[in-house]
Amino acid sequence: MTTTFGHDPVGAEVAEVLRQLGGSAPHGTGVERRRVDLKEEAGRRRPGGVLQPSQRHNDAAARALAGEAACMANTDGGGALIVGVADDGQLIGTALDAEWLRSRIYDLTQRLLTVDVQEAMVGDARLLVVRSPQAIEPIRWNHKITWRVDDRCVEVDASTWHARRMTRARYDWSELDSHVDPREARPAAVQLAREFLRESGEGPALDLATATQPELLRRLNVVTADGYLTNSGALAFVGRPEPALDYIRREVAGGDSTSRVRDGGRSLIEEVAAVEEAIAIYNGVRQVRRGLVVGRVRDLPALAVREAIVNGVVHRDWASPAPTVIEHVGRSLVVTSPGGFVGGVTPENIITHPSQARNRSLTELFAALRLAEREGIGVDRMVREMISLGHPGPDIRETPGPYVRTALVGEALDEAWIRFLSRLSPDLARTDLNVLLLLTRLVTHWWVDVRAAAPLLQLSQIEATGALNTLSSVMANGSSVIEAVAGVPAGDPRGWHLSRAAIDALADEDAEIGRIRPLPSRADVALDWARARGRISSTELASIVGAHASNVGNVLKKLEERGDLAPSRATRRGPGFSYLPVEPVEHTPAEALR
Repeated sequence: MTTTFGHDPVGAEVAEVLRQLGGSAPHGTGVERRRVDLKEEAGRRRPGGVLQPSQRHNDAAARALAGEAACMANTDGGGALIVGVADDGQLIGTALDAEWLRSRIYDLTQRLLTVDVQEAMVGDARLLVVRSPQAIEPIRWNHKITWRVDDRCVEVDASTWHARRMTRARYDWSELDSHVDPREARPAAVQLAREFLRESGEGPALDLATATQPELLRRLNVVTADGYLTNSGALAFVGRPEPALDYIRREVAGGDSTSRVRDGGRSLIEEVAAVEEAIAIYNGVRQVRRGLVVGRVRDLPALAVREAIVNGVVHRDWASPAPTVIEHVGRSLVVTSPGGFVGGVTPENIITHPSQARNRSLTELFAALRLAEREGIGVDRMVREMISLGHPGPDIRETPGPYVRTALVGEALDEAWIRFLSRLSPDLARTDLNVLLLLTRLVTHWWVDVRAAAPLLQLSQIEATGALNTLSSVMANGSSVIEAVAGVPAGDPRGWHLSRAAIDALADEDAEIGRIRPLPSRADVALDWARARGRISSTELASIVGAHASNVGNVLKKLEERGDLAPSRATRRGPGFSYLPVEPVEHTPAEALR
């Protein structure tokens, strides 16, 4: 087993128990502790106590260990299980696959508990050490919450658990005492910290950059009252034996690596700087011309790259010795970090969810060094930077293990889009994430309303209404970029479409560089609106696509013939006549109706 720094109560107890198990005393006699429990692999005993060979995959054992691991996680500071010790204390070992067991416990606990599973050899016996980090929210097993009292698990009600949680709310591994002397800080790490502070150009940061080393570390809040570095300080300025980052560069998917950065034994700050330097070499520069002015943009925006890397280290699970892996293939970057989402964060709310830092002190340190946002996780900045260049937003998801995987795809640089955004006023609109997201939606779908905007922006409908109102005040070539959809019945939510001024401005930029922008057909737009809104009229469709109502009636009739729409009344006449959506069926592609 590896531990990052000295102050690790669970690790210390595990080490002591393993030492005693390997000693001359009878195995298992009195060695269990509050934070450590010995476990026989369930499912191996047959009637009469006959022990069967251990298997790599044993679901009965995984289920038994999941309940015990949940109990440890619900306990202050977490705990560990040592698997492969019989009930009578004999070392019988286990053949369970460590990675399979880790993933299986994660699934069995409704994807709430990520344990670290490591092998430990005691004599000839292969044991597994299953470590549970302290839970942020109670983890139930069989609909019950248990935690460790002395050397056993006892049931506790949710209110009691949360009351205890309130008293330990400030628990944070990264702010604990590492027992590492500040004088062990690597000079290169200190120098890089000063450079990061200077790069920000901010007055307080510039002042901090000139401080003496002891004062610098103290003002960065990485020195404890006892004079040692916190775990975050030791990680950032001293490092750990195992590499924290593993960067791999390939020109094409499946190709040989052309560069790799994977060096342990140095500070996290040095590793981050080395990876950023390597990425910069291969992150190409492209020119964007507007008149006589030539601008330059990277294949992947440097700010988005930094946010992806920093998020991959400050919010990861540091109980795992595995590195955060950064794969740079072509013009795409994928960052995969150990540990799943925490505190209710999901892909559907990650832009706007309140920050739930797994390592609060480490997050604040990187923010103080101006490498990350103090108030959030930087996802909004990643999204903004990517879509402002016409790239898709970052794909952030949780994968089995669990891991968090962040993908930045930089293949689709849209020069006309960049030039179009430069026409917007006020200037702040060009960096307003909500404006950028809504405009992207309008260019690809031709319409938006509050019900479509809310999940897109990850906001409530009230907040999304405010964002739409903000967009209505944004101008392009002196005119508003959006207009209300005509023909919407009274009482229905207002719909919006791109204004003629905005459409013309984007078309001009496309024509200037010879781009043919893929646009949805009128049939696609009609079906999209009808299915979202429950109806569509020729007036609404004409307003959205910028045509006369008499010129779109044929589209609606063909959709009726195809079985996608049905008339709201048989007479097909009178005020309020519209078409209603029909349940989708297999049919000819909508492109055939253009």
